[in-house]
Amino acid sequence: MDKKTRAQFKKLLQTRLDDLLDEARTTVSDLIEGEDNFPDPTDRATAESDRNFLLRIRDRERKLIAKIREALERVDEGTFGECDNCGDDIGVKRLKARPVTTLCIDCKTEMESIEKSNS
Repeated sequence: MDKKTRAQFKKLLQTRLDDLLDEARTTVSDLIEGEDNFPDPTDRATAESDRNFLLRIRDRERKLIAKIREALERVDEGTFGECDNCGDDIGVKRLKARPVTTLCIDCKTEMESIEKSNS
């Protein structure tokens, strides 16, 4: 992968990372400040359900943040866009769809078929 393409992916990953971190900070501050007192049990249950849903989303985003940081490390090391399994280049289309991926489409397809057959 050439330097220009790598720099574009680095910018894309860094922007996404910054957005996720901002959302996480907002969620934390909202949870700290949002100690609402709902006299109605239904309203309280709805608020609790909404908070739990939001926390599940943020947990998924936390995992994505770790993957983005790993991808940024690969960009800095010059290994971004190389398949961890076979060492071939990961297609740019695949990287645009899933920039944190570490497997080319062939290896990922093979892995998924093995997982499917083991289930």
